[in-house]
Amino acid sequence: MKPIVSDTQNIAACGLYCGACRKFLIGKCPGCKQNDQASWCKIRSCCLANKFNTCAECSCNVQECNVFSNWIGKVFAFLFKSDRPACIRYIKEHGEQAFAEEMTLRKCQTIKKK
Repeated sequence: MKPIVSDTQNIAACGLYCGACRKFLIGKCPGCKQNDQASWCKIRSCCLANKFNTCAECSCNVQECNVFSNWIGKVFAFLFKSDRPACIRYIKEHGEQAFAEEMTLRKCQTIKKK
């Protein structure tokens, strides 16, 4: 298994940190940014179309965005206690590098819901 390292290229469009994902670390997934098979992901498609790295670059509030707040995201959030909007807020406030470093320190993909 690869070590978890801080790399902004491992931040998914939705704010998850692929660099701490088990599948990524064992080499079974290239990460959301590099995964051309993830064309089903509407958030990734929207960011690519708008030339954004993440939703943090968008002027919309992600909690009001129909693309970001879809049912797949809600299921993921429930199952993994993930607070993706908090991830996007962190990136907006501190930048992608700080977010990658924080997730590397925490050794996790997401900011957990409280």
